[in-house]
Amino acid sequence: MFSQDYFNEVQDICKQLDFEKIEVIVSELCNLRSIGGRLFFLGVGGSAGNCGHAVNDFRKLCKIESYAPTDNVSELTARTNDNGWDTVFSDWLKVSNFSNKDAVMVFSVGGGNTEKNVSPNLVKAVDFVKKCNGKVFGIIGKSDGYVNKIGDHVLVIPMVNEQRVTPHSESFQAIVWHCLVSHPNLQLAQTKW
Repeated sequence: MFSQDYFNEVQDICKQLDFEKIEVIVSELCNLRSIGGRLFFLGVGGSAGNCGHAVNDFRKLCKIESYAPTDNVSELTARTNDNGWDTVFSDWLKVSNFSNKDAVMVFSVGGGNTEKNVSPNLVKAVDFVKKCNGKVFGIIGKSDGYVNKIGDHVLVIPMVNEQRVTPHSESFQAIVWHCLVSHPNLQLAQTKW
């Protein structure tokens, strides 16, 4: 039965998550907040939708100044139209005066690939962040992606079924970021419910 197989895979992923890496990310995000750094969420497709939700949670619950360029569709499409898709995030970070106190959190299935020209916008943004001596966090679905190779603190969602890497990766982005914003070291504001 498909649904049972799917949720068995979810259980397998949960059992294989790198919990120590999640704790390191929590510690690093606490440090980011303590120095007044900002957190920029980058993603495309379903991951872009996750970015907007995560911005809300990190701002509201953790009191970390957070933004996602995909939340401003007017600027996103203007930059894409005028300058191209590959620079849309790096140019946005430049205008935001990204500094070495700041960080990006990349939500991606593949994490970008320069050789295959996959998600060049994420690749260029990560390169820009590294040039600025900022931090690169990520929650991604493939270990061979650019973000995992170049990033500072990247959690790779265990692949238990290659045919379902996208739904599992995007689902676990939400599960992991909700874990982060609920962590007692990060969460400063309580939820209403």
